Amino acid sequence: MIQNNLMLEILERSDDRRNARRRFMKFAGGGIAATAGLSLLSACGDDDGKNEPIPAPTPTPTPTAQTDVDVLNFALNLEYLEATFYSYAAFGAPLSTAVTNGVGTPGTVTGGRAVNFTDPVVQQYAREIAADEVAHVNFLRNALGSAAVALPALNIDGGANGAFTAAARAAGLVPATGTFDAYASDENFLLAAFIFEDVGVTAYKGGAALLTSKTYLEAAAGLLAAEAYHAGLIRTVLYAKGVQTPSLRTSADAISNARDSLDGATDLDQGITGTGTGLTGTSNIVPTDANGIAFSRTVAQVHNIAYLTNTARIGGGFFPNGTNNRTDALRSSGAN
Repeated sequence: MIQNNLMLEILERSDDRRNARRRFMKFAGGGIAATAGLSLLSACGDDDGKNEPIPAPTPTPTPTAQTDVDVLNFALNLEYLEATFYSYAAFGAPLSTAVTNGVGTPGTVTGGRAVNFTDPVVQQYAREIAADEVAHVNFLRNALGSAAVALPALNIDGGANGAFTAAARAAGLVPATGTFDAYASDENFLLAAFIFEDVGVTAYKGGAALLTSKTYLEAAAGLLAAEAYHAGLIRTVLYAKGVQTPSLRTSADAISNARDSLDGATDLDQGITGTGTGLTGTSNIVPTDANGIAFSRTVAQVHNIAYLTNTARIGGGFFPNGTNNRTDALRSSGAN
């Protein structure tokens, strides 16, 4: 049973710390397309021989200029998702309304409940990550001030209509009519966390190039590092538990393949199983390129995974109505 005083203690502590990837294709939703045109109108001479003036063409709207604030709000949306999932899983409680309001109307959260952990170590990991993610939300909201967007509508449901089930079906973890409950067991929790964590790392690395402020860039580097610690931990625990339960490794690898089918033609994502088998087998805890460096995802690629689609759209998957941002370029998935 979740103890309220423990939750309060963690949230208070996190408040203090704020001051310091081939099977999704058949499930892909329809894309959103739009076309626009300009017409020039010229007038004919009338009875008195006078010509009507030719109206000037309507200028093409200029896309909203992207700022550091917009990039930080992109990150805040991802932190809202992670913090909400971990807060429910670890403590059975949502985020406080004090940290979910902002620009726009706060969305509703569908699903979420406490995991009945059987491994106390995994439970401790969940609590620690939850505290970190809440602290990330607080930090970004403080940095953004009144420009912080509100919590978007989230789907973290463990039922048949939940985003976790949609992701698991497409990755082949469950049959096409099966259900994946992210809160049913320690193992399911770890696999659900694996869906998010690697994406967070690649999102921060890719997003860093969009920032112009050195202060914000330094903060983003710190957030990336924390997410990388979380991702490495989840990958390590899944690999270790995979000794006794091999399906954990194959399931994690399947999730990685599924993410990769969403974010474009290139093979970026990596599972947790390395080369070799048996005594010669190796792990793949850190997914890197040939230089040992973590790879990047674009904003659109991140949204492809978050929306569970390989089409260009706004909304779906874990964000039913899309992420919140005044700039559509920072809330749209790509056509892959």
